[in-house]
Amino acid sequence: MDTPLPRGSRTIATAIGAEWSRTVLDPAVRSRIARVGDLVELASAPEERLAEASVLVTGWGAPRLDVTVLDRVPRLELVLHAAGSVHHLVTPDLWARGIRVVTAAEANARAVVDFTVSHIHLALKNALRLGMASARTRRVAERQGVRGLDGAVVGLVGMGRIGRLVATALRPLDLRVVAYDPYADPAECRAAGIELATLERLLEVSDVVSLHAPLTDGTRGMLRGDDLARLAPSATLINTARGGLIDHDDLARILRARPDLFAVLDVTEPEPLPVGHPLLQLDNVFLTPHIAGSLGTEEARLGHAVVDDLERWVCGLPLEHETREEHLVLSA
Repeated sequence: MDTPLPRGSRTIATAIGAEWSRTVLDPAVRSRIARVGDLVELASAPEERLAEASVLVTGWGAPRLDVTVLDRVPRLELVLHAAGSVHHLVTPDLWARGIRVVTAAEANARAVVDFTVSHIHLALKNALRLGMASARTRRVAERQGVRGLDGAVVGLVGMGRIGRLVATALRPLDLRVVAYDPYADPAECRAAGIELATLERLLEVSDVVSLHAPLTDGTRGMLRGDDLARLAPSATLINTARGGLIDHDDLARILRARPDLFAVLDVTEPEPLPVGHPLLQLDNVFLTPHIAGSLGTEEARLGHAVVDDLERWVCGLPLEHETREEHLVLSA
């Protein structure tokens, strides 16, 4: 930011789990924060210092911001969540106090989008199934089941932040993108070259189905037996959203009955799956331990994203990634 930053005597508290604090708040991020205030830890700072804090930086491992926590930071005006979803973090007490909330969900989305698009490519080349077969048999698998990219149909369930970004990333490719989202703007989708369809139709025509819906009371278990049975021949189902969107017992049953299908599951419910779960016994499932989002060196982008809005805030500029209570209904 080119605008001079007023430093003053601002106190900025942090509450991020130790496992992530060093990577999310790396030296470059901490240096940027130090330009606008003094950094103190919510868990260890003297209460008199916390009483001065107007900003709280949170992330994975942060406590829920209930009245007990909020009373320790009575001057709090802004929460900067250096992670994705804030559903587990915010409370009615926070909104009632008029505290504003920024999230790094947009920055975290970039990693999920990259992971998803990579797996769409791999699915249409049948790469994971063939690689797993080679590892299992200890001989190079015979080339088979390769659909190819050109002319394939990719179905996106959910056109929120990540769904839209995946669609944008696929736009230069020779693909047909079909989407299901009852809240999507039909005009915007048409302009982006995206066909809106019912969930049933999407499942029937898509070579790859990728889930990007939020987990709500209305979407929990949205893919069950009858829906999963509609999947097109040799289709791949990718879930990088929330495990609770799928009934995993039904999914295991359908995958066992239809070995033509393949599933890539980065999220499950429960997470991780218990030892002996039927999905762990199948050759047409590829499970990863919730790695699609920002990890390792990617985590610093989350810190930089919220500091961008911290700098805007101290300069009196509009926040770019603010989330409000009414936004939570449609967010992951």
